[in-house]
Amino acid sequence: MTALARRLARLIQAKPITEADYEAAALFTLDAVANAVAGVNSEPGGKLLAAQAAGTPIGRAFVIGALTHIHETDDLHRASVVHPGCVVVPAAWALAERRGASGRETLRAVLWGFEAACRVGASVGPAHYKVWHNTATCGPFGGAAAGAALLGLSEDQFAWALGNAGTQASGLWEFMASSAMSKHLHAGRAAEAGQVAAELAAQDFTGPETILEGEKGFYRGLCTDPRPDAVTETPDAPWALVLTSIKPWPCCRHTHPAIDAALELHGKIAGRPIAEVKVEAYRAALDVCDRVRPETEYQAKFSLQHCVAVALREGKVDFASFGPEARARQAELRPRVSLAVADPFASAYPVNWGSAVEITLADGTLLRAARRDAKGDPEAPLSRADMIAKADMLMKLGGLGDPRPLIEAVLAMAQEGSTLPALLLGRVR
Repeated sequence: MTALARRLARLIQAKPITEADYEAAALFTLDAVANAVAGVNSEPGGKLLAAQAAGTPIGRAFVIGALTHIHETDDLHRASVVHPGCVVVPAAWALAERRGASGRETLRAVLWGFEAACRVGASVGPAHYKVWHNTATCGPFGGAAAGAALLGLSEDQFAWALGNAGTQASGLWEFMASSAMSKHLHAGRAAEAGQVAAELAAQDFTGPETILEGEKGFYRGLCTDPRPDAVTETPDAPWALVLTSIKPWPCCRHTHPAIDAALELHGKIAGRPIAEVKVEAYRAALDVCDRVRPETEYQAKFSLQHCVAVALREGKVDFASFGPEARARQAELRPRVSLAVADPFASAYPVNWGSAVEITLADGTLLRAARRDAKGDPEAPLSRADMIAKADMLMKLGGLGDPRPLIEAVLAMAQEGSTLPALLLGRVR
């Protein structure tokens, strides 16, 4: 039987791209670029740029990828639990810059990369996510596919690139225990690994086509409940990119449906004291975001208790919602926020990421709001204007005084004959 990597390469190479797909790819590329610009204005971002300036051998794709994932505002594909933009766009951008590729050629690479990362991610099974960070382990396949598009790889070379991307897969959740910066390393390394795999394949550097299903392959080593059929099922489905969600709030995506529900309830509380709060969600949300007493800004972004408390009490969630003062303001309410795995949310995951928030006020009033999907999902998408406004905000956070020229140039990449905009990120060249 034909190896999965080769079948995936064939599927992607045969998939048609419409004008609407290019337009969507430009918006998702804009979101990733804006996140990278914002990442410069952060402690991890400063350290990355300082390391590069000191001569640390980390490349363009690595640094852009790491910067893109810092503020927790990058995209998320639900079925795969992969953040594809922070891996695929940096890999495609770095290679396109070096090769002088057009904007439209780069967007084609972005579409290919999202498809590979998300299809592999959807195949790893839910148990993988308990230990492994899917963006880190499945992302290299996306970087390799983006490279395959830009380098014009043959079917053989594409399969080899996927094989060598998969053999570099890694990325563990252990960083969460101490709020270490490894999550950003995950994105950067995945982008660089995929790019390297593609460039080696262009030189006929072979890779194992059975990297996924082989006796000593990806599934055998990293997955206890894989779904190999997910790699190539529904080949005529829309591109994975258009099925990817965009984050409106700077925190873990698992918190977003609960935030959305809590924001609805904020307007009904009218300042009355809250006695208790119950959040219903799915198992993965609790596995990653059950954190009653977050001690750092990063832990607060991965705390359902904190995010819901902020939304209920303050009626907004933004970059100021997770620092020491914000954590102190919610310290009294957080312990009264209980979490539970409950249907319909548990059985709908990962196709739908939903939650319900139920509050009991001190006067006995019971209020409840539920979300089947989160704001920014394909079922509840951000508008084009919303995405441009988000990009403007992120770029200004990163120190870009007037983001309009870069925003317009990225969106223009969807047009025939477009060029790749210049992207300067601190000392990143």
